[in-house]
Amino acid sequence: MIDFELPEDVKDIQRRVAAFVNTVVLPAEAEAGEHTTAEEFDRVLEGLRDEARASGLFNPHLPPEWGGLGLGALGMAIVSQECGVSGLASLALNAMAPDEGNMHLLLETANPEQLEKYLRPLAEGRARSCFAMTEQIAGSDPTMLATTAVKDGDDWIINGEKWFITGANGAAFAIVVAKTDPEAEGRNSYSLFLVDDGTPGWNVIREIPVMGTHGPGGHCEIKIENVRVGPEAVLGELGQGFQLSQKRLGPARLAHAMRWIGVAQRSLDLAAERALTRETFGKPLARRQTVQNWLADSAIDLYASRLMVLHAAYLIERGDDFRQEVSMNKVFIAEALERVVDRAIQIHGSLGYSTDLPLERFYRDARAARIYDGPSEVHRMVIARNVLKAAMSGGGTKPATGGLA
Repeated sequence: MIDFELPEDVKDIQRRVAAFVNTVVLPAEAEAGEHTTAEEFDRVLEGLRDEARASGLFNPHLPPEWGGLGLGALGMAIVSQECGVSGLASLALNAMAPDEGNMHLLLETANPEQLEKYLRPLAEGRARSCFAMTEQIAGSDPTMLATTAVKDGDDWIINGEKWFITGANGAAFAIVVAKTDPEAEGRNSYSLFLVDDGTPGWNVIREIPVMGTHGPGGHCEIKIENVRVGPEAVLGELGQGFQLSQKRLGPARLAHAMRWIGVAQRSLDLAAERALTRETFGKPLARRQTVQNWLADSAIDLYASRLMVLHAAYLIERGDDFRQEVSMNKVFIAEALERVVDRAIQIHGSLGYSTDLPLERFYRDARAARIYDGPSEVHRMVIARNVLKAAMSGGGTKPATGGLA
């Protein structure tokens, strides 16, 4: 039986998160805008986190023994949609990229000493982290990553350059993907390393200017010059870096999609309100067929997006293979977000284009959604490959299209 009823505990958390966003987070947006200083932003964010702790909503993604609510992928799919309404909300709940994904990765792979040193401060909201994988030279092909880690006695010497590393400026540590065995086959040649901020040779060159907004620490260019780390810095097994990275990135991609639904929903809410209150040539916009079509298409995009996210989260929670479905989520919802925001701007006219409303910021951010965590074209390549693989098996393509009866 397929049951679309949410469990009561998830419903309760959804209501509480929605109320927290509406009554606490949204009023704080003006204080933490794009042109706010880093110090002022940190002050506002810490105040929001205090409120989240007091409301019992801090760390919804972590198990209770780490101070969290113990929500799985399905519960987080609901919570993240509510948080997506404001970029501050997930930060306030301590459940924002890249820290959320890094916390999950540490929980799964770190040894007890690493958990205490690295996960503990993240879980308590005392530190930030980054995940240093992307390189300009490699682009979307992870088999071309050029950063190396060479053994020197018991230590490792890391060299390379990383690009567009979210949150790196001011992060307490980085999880670095580096090639440890050039003789190994492709993806089996990479490992993960924990590198503390302040380690000699770890250089955050700059925060890369972008056309959209970004959270604490920006998107950074990093130069790694003869960084020496001990054996205790290895995260997981040697040679498993790529596999562990993909394990982290799959749910992280879905978490982005969950939050994008919240952005799209807020955009549609604004568009509908504008359509009901704005009159042109003697009639409200809501009575114009073109505007009605835009509202309908946005509602359809949101409905499809919600169902896709819930199904992919269900697969993750069951421990099933979710890669195909997450890739489809990433492509569809990133592009649906842009469509919904674009229609909302058009309905608002010049007001939508102005900075008086958040729509122009949403539009800039939506453009990046089709690029980070794998551009749409790469995900389409993977999706098509799986469709063809299913077709060649002789059983039809249904398994590559969600596999639902």
